Amino acid sequence: MYNPQLETFLRVADAGSFNKASEELFITPTAVIKQINLLEDSLSVKLFDRTHRGLNLTKAGKSLYQDAKYIISYCRESVTRAKNAMQEDTSVIRIGTSPMTPAQLLMPLWDKIQVHCPDIKFQIIPFENTPENAREILANLGKNIDVIGGIFDEKMLDLRNCAGLELSREPFCCAVSVHHRLAAKDRLRVEDLYGENLLLMRREWSGYVDKLRDDIWQNHSQINVVDFDFYSMNIFNRCENGSDVLLAISGWANVHPLLKVIPVEWEHGIPYGLLHSPKPSKTVKRFLDAAKKAAGLSCCE
Repeated sequence: MYNPQLETFLRVADAGSFNKASEELFITPTAVIKQINLLEDSLSVKLFDRTHRGLNLTKAGKSLYQDAKYIISYCRESVTRAKNAMQEDTSVIRIGTSPMTPAQLLMPLWDKIQVHCPDIKFQIIPFENTPENAREILANLGKNIDVIGGIFDEKMLDLRNCAGLELSREPFCCAVSVHHRLAAKDRLRVEDLYGENLLLMRREWSGYVDKLRDDIWQNHSQINVVDFDFYSMNIFNRCENGSDVLLAISGWANVHPLLKVIPVEWEHGIPYGLLHSPKPSKTVKRFLDAAKKAAGLSCCE
């Protein structure tokens, strides 16, 4: 769908030499040089300054480098979209998964769902959990990913322009390093957190987290609340590398092997379920109805 010489050009630009690029491409240096020469001739521009120290991109080369990356990425995504479009009528549900939205949490429902929809097949789509990806994926559910299992509330759904089916209410737990003093406990009292830094998502991300925050400020001021912006591996690493305590749910027990997720004796939790497009396809609607039945919910909820 694009000139394959562009990929060779990118590899040469990244490697800084024809020889290194040839090793990575498993072709001869002569073949690499020929492809670059043909590309330069076809474009009528000089892409590299050849010096005894190696190759340097010209201004034209730097411009093409950025555009070529976009072109190749866009073409690959277009192929994915085409394949997904072909599958729209084949009863395939594409489930997005990341460390913070693991598909494993939905596994107990699969057998029950397939009792109601035996023709539905599942495709797991991994993605990196970053703020940018979260905004893009949740705002476009149904495009490349149909559903994601995760925690949510109405604020988050409105902010991300998606819908949610609540399957359970997950109690808030606390995650600590396996070397933390609290890791020896299998259950925590709120008083066990006195003197600790408790990492909470910033205010107005979730009404459920804000309710817990207000309870702590009003009744347990001995707990030091520390805000953070987004659940990612960085915040889990921060928790493991230091002495902070991280608000978590039990389903995140396997996100980081050196963290222990511990239940807490408080009455705070958050909805967990399936995030989906506000206008799901017929197949996704069938899947959501089957998930309701599998979870023991009525279809009118």
